[in-house]
Amino acid sequence: MTPNLTFAPDSVIHPGAIGAENFSAAAKSVAISGTDILTVKNLSKIFGPKSERAAELVRQGLGRNEIFEQTGNMVAVNQVSLSVKAGEIFVVMGLSGSGKSTLVRLLNRLIEPTSGQVILEDRDIAPMSTLELREVRRKKMAMVFQSFALLPNRTVLDNIAYGLEVSGLKKAQRYDIARAALTRVGLGSYEKLLPGELSGGMQQRVGLARALAVNPSVLLMDEAFSALDPLIRFEMQNELLRLQKEEQRTIVFISHDIEEAIKIGGRIGIMKDGCLIQVGTPAELIQSPADAYVRDFFRNVDVSRFLKASSLMTTVERGLISCDVAAPSARYLNQLIDSGVECGYVCDEAGRYQGCVTPASLHKSGTHPIRDAFVKDMNAVSLDADLHQLATIALNQEHDVPVTDTAGKLAGVVSCRTILKQVMERRAA
Repeated sequence: MTPNLTFAPDSVIHPGAIGAENFSAAAKSVAISGTDILTVKNLSKIFGPKSERAAELVRQGLGRNEIFEQTGNMVAVNQVSLSVKAGEIFVVMGLSGSGKSTLVRLLNRLIEPTSGQVILEDRDIAPMSTLELREVRRKKMAMVFQSFALLPNRTVLDNIAYGLEVSGLKKAQRYDIARAALTRVGLGSYEKLLPGELSGGMQQRVGLARALAVNPSVLLMDEAFSALDPLIRFEMQNELLRLQKEEQRTIVFISHDIEEAIKIGGRIGIMKDGCLIQVGTPAELIQSPADAYVRDFFRNVDVSRFLKASSLMTTVERGLISCDVAAPSARYLNQLIDSGVECGYVCDEAGRYQGCVTPASLHKSGTHPIRDAFVKDMNAVSLDADLHQLATIALNQEHDVPVTDTAGKLAGVVSCRTILKQVMERRAA
């Protein structure tokens, strides 16, 4: 077979998925279909008696405080548009009063919108009748509250089965579903206890199990873990990621904690004064904040552990060598020199990374197999290698760091210049 050596210009940095600390890329990876399951269009909520006047002032470009001074109305959510893809965890975060909790309640019409659309699976929720909306809340869009919202006089099992009971499901069937949901959150032996006999973390697990029992298209979680002690909160975040890995649900998660948002969010929307300022992956927000407000969220966060090779790498086209490792080294020497690159990355016919070569190593190897020309101690990293790992490797080798996927295929490279730039930016911050 004729060996293939291709070259192309350097590519730009492509932000990618960010894994969570202590979690592998596989645990964070979700089979997102790319289909928008929930779409929000120009959604607004104005509290107060003169909403039409306030809406006019919004259109004129006045700020929230100015509108409140002139009308006494509060613009809680201002012309928010976003989309949530099937299978992703979309985190909405912001400071207190930013409008994030109002937004999540607009999604299932616990609060009536002033204007705009909420489209769930191609159906607009706004014009739905009370009966239709009740069915959506029962079957399509479940919610987990910060306050647990459990019925104190019902057992754990009855709390989980409550939504199914309201839907008219027979007792035996709803209990079977409730027990399965309880097992999924690790409380299978607690079904006969009352909520008051459980810890706060356990109660929140029951609330999560109750939401999971109805098998919703979208799960809304409003500051679901913020009332928990730090250790229990950490455990619940891990539990959510575990369930997400297994079930790949669509989740809209409200939080004011940037660490939590980065840990669990596939994408994050940041709100301020009722407006959606920026939406992006954690990597995009860290690397390209829209303004100082977004940048300040990360000021006291060691984001280097969240910057992954997948978000820092560039594709390899110039200097990519596809061949049998037994092919003679000399065959590629002139082509590599003509390409103008310092090193070439050798892959087998299936695209699996084999090693790195340089003009000097190819010349020295001569007619020997190209595997003999591989640069020693040239380490490859996985897609979820963080900036700390990349920096350690970059300090000990001269060339760009190869990145391989779970199948061992070459996914790209991270340049030492990019690594140094990110390290210096983190220190400057």
